Amino acid sequence: MSRLITGLALLALALPASAATTAIVGGKVHTVGPQGTIENGTVLIVDGRIAAVGTDVDVPAGAETINASGKVITPGLFSPFGQLGLVEVGFSAGPLDYSQRGDQFTAGFDIADAYNPRSTLIPINRIEGVTRAVVAPSPGYPDETGKGHILAGLAAIVNLGDGDFLDQRAAAMVVVLGEGGASLSGGTRTGAWLTLRNSFDEALDYRENKGDFERGMRRAYTHSMADLDALQGVINGNTPLLVSIDRASDIEVLIDLVNEYGISAIIIGGSEAWMLADKLAAARIPVIVGPTANLPGSFDRINARLGTASILINAGVKVAIADSDAQTHNARNITQSAGNAVAFGLNWDAALRAITLTPAEIFGMAATIGSLETGKSADVVIWPGDPLELTNYPDAVFIKGEAVPMESRQTMLRDRYMQTDRPPAYRD
Repeated sequence: MSRLITGLALLALALPASAATTAIVGGKVHTVGPQGTIENGTVLIVDGRIAAVGTDVDVPAGAETINASGKVITPGLFSPFGQLGLVEVGFSAGPLDYSQRGDQFTAGFDIADAYNPRSTLIPINRIEGVTRAVVAPSPGYPDETGKGHILAGLAAIVNLGDGDFLDQRAAAMVVVLGEGGASLSGGTRTGAWLTLRNSFDEALDYRENKGDFERGMRRAYTHSMADLDALQGVINGNTPLLVSIDRASDIEVLIDLVNEYGISAIIIGGSEAWMLADKLAAARIPVIVGPTANLPGSFDRINARLGTASILINAGVKVAIADSDAQTHNARNITQSAGNAVAFGLNWDAALRAITLTPAEIFGMAATIGSLETGKSADVVIWPGDPLELTNYPDAVFIKGEAVPMESRQTMLRDRYMQTDRPPAYRD
């Protein structure tokens, strides 16, 4: 209850939430930018953006002021992968809006229009500091309702605030390779790689002969026009592949493919990526890792280990941290994952960067979010202490300069059933 009271008190000071100018003063500010960590610092927010950060910031008369003395201030957290807003209850009877099935639409399967900003999962995660997220499709694996494709479709970047929530469409093209890709391609890795190469070759041919194809003067392609159009961003180098892959030998093939076609890629998973740290750094392929994924859950992960994040970052690889098991319902657990990475050798500042600025860099958003710098969007979180400690939760969260209500379905249920003035059977 003390955290709730503290959070409400801070928000009361910050009201109205849409105030044009807000000053957060007296806190320990981790800018995750060139200014580093500032003791007794001030973050000035004007019209949704950061106007100034430092120790000698002039606070305009009439600004809403929050006293953050003894608190920790960080940028908002960036969840680098998941299905926030695309699912409510796992294994429910409702539609799985993120699940790509069949061959009619593969690369062109764009989940942005299916995103639900009113999902109950949004408040649950944003009150614990998640302000931006990558929402991504996933292939339906073979079952009675059919199977998906290794090209699962287009991911999007969203903010968890109110109003205009869509930050970027077609932020990445999701591809499933390795053991998962093999199950979608006749049971072999070779089939998955050939399918991917064929998609690139068709997209290149389509780019050069689109007019002939539209006039019926070109042979039909395996992929639909929607898929081929979506793949143009990939072969032009503007849309990165977001590749689910773990085994070191598969990652080596991916590196060769990236060089061959001149495309960009991001690895999600990467259990054995630490074995190729220098090659990944040279190829400039970032990796999204779950720091606690150290058990060989499949033959693709025989060499999974703790400390992967530290090894990759020390080699010069850009690393973003995701929760190993529950990146959708519990995307908020990335702080715990980052804390575990610190326990296994990662520098604390690097761990905070891996859940804020680095994912913004990986997905091309670093100019506007990810750190507390003048001119950037005011995604700001106030913590009672170390944000990577298990028992610390935010006192206040700002998205684009607006204080979000520190309330979710879970907190409302907690408050309802903590009433003790009447017997349980008579409570509302």
